[in-house]
Amino acid sequence: MLQSTLFTKTRREAPKDEEARNAKLLIRAGFIYKEMAGVYSFLPLGLLVLNKVVELIRKEMNALGGQEVFLSALQDRSVWEKTGRFDDRAVDIWFKTALKNKSELGLSFTHEEPLTRIAKDQINSFRDLPRYVYQFQTKFRNEKRAKSGILRTREFLMKDLYSFSKDEKEHAEFYEKAKESYKRIFEKVGIGEFTYLTYASGGSFSKYSHEFQTIASAGEDLIRLCGKCKVAVNDEIFAEQKVCPSCGEKNLKEEKAVEVGNIFTLGTRFSDSFGLNYADEKGVSRPVFMGSYGIGPGRLIGAVAEIRSDASGLVWPDAIAPFALHLLALPGSEQTRLKADKLYGDLTSESVSVLYDDRDARAGEKFADADLIGLPRRVVVSEKALAEGKIEIKNRRTGKVEMIDESQFLKYLKSNASQIS
Repeated sequence: MLQSTLFTKTRREAPKDEEARNAKLLIRAGFIYKEMAGVYSFLPLGLLVLNKVVELIRKEMNALGGQEVFLSALQDRSVWEKTGRFDDRAVDIWFKTALKNKSELGLSFTHEEPLTRIAKDQINSFRDLPRYVYQFQTKFRNEKRAKSGILRTREFLMKDLYSFSKDEKEHAEFYEKAKESYKRIFEKVGIGEFTYLTYASGGSFSKYSHEFQTIASAGEDLIRLCGKCKVAVNDEIFAEQKVCPSCGEKNLKEEKAVEVGNIFTLGTRFSDSFGLNYADEKGVSRPVFMGSYGIGPGRLIGAVAEIRSDASGLVWPDAIAPFALHLLALPGSEQTRLKADKLYGDLTSESVSVLYDDRDARAGEKFADADLIGLPRRVVVSEKALAEGKIEIKNRRTGKVEMIDESQFLKYLKSNASQIS
């Protein structure tokens, strides 16, 4: 990508009505655009990151045996009335609308009900179980006050997976696998060391559900960290029992955090409401045992922007950066520009993803924009370095600068191919 033709431009200032660090940086760097309170559009750079996060999650879900679907956002009220959840007194975050014939519809905030109805036509026997179905789909939640940038919005992409098992034992085995899969996701996007498996209320479904909470000053949740077993407890659970439910430890440290994922045991609540049953090996009809597993790719990006950033801008992990390299041609002789152009061509021919700052701009502006955009590595072609036969490469996260022989630069990249792609 040539930066001179990039659809978006960087901004020196964020919107005055934006408080959250993640949104300020993402807007200034040209990743997202604020449409209104709680509603953001993803621009080219932001969409590249979003697609990488989605693909990373998709691979994990497929490895679990998940099958991808794409369900409608428009919701039939009669389906939700089977569980009593279309009533605003039961769920107060609905966006509702109406057809021309005055029939009332809802805009999906989750998909347990419609997917359970679909499953009723697909699952009849123990031979049909277990099944794991997931999607990436836009959700709508009529939050009273949308805040914290893309950490809490009224319209957002969610990956929601639903498990259909024969019994609680089979469900529990998958539930543990899902926990580990989520941990791998958070490690890969660069927030694993800040993210804790957190005990939360199971509501009417089970004693506990589990959240994945990332320590961040912008977080809206309060959690208590257990230094003994390295899990956390949300404040609701801690208020009830005052100890870690995993090991009984009493001295837990309070922290602000962002919920980046959750997993729930649903049991047979939805199966019972829709008559989702299967015939076991003896022909006895039994309700399907269900679970739900959610993660918001956009919120995950917001958490990364909160944590993996500094005073100069964003600092993207390799796995989800929009480009691996930011190539800068500094002002100088025509020879410098020609060298940078050739390097760009060589990099693209080697399938290295690179954003090339070919703009006619001052060196200081290019450096500032590179820090703001936050690609993992900055490659600088300058008259001074070329005079010594060198090309500069700087690691955005560590600040380490290396001067590589011009003739050896592509070889250097190939030798570090596991990090640069």
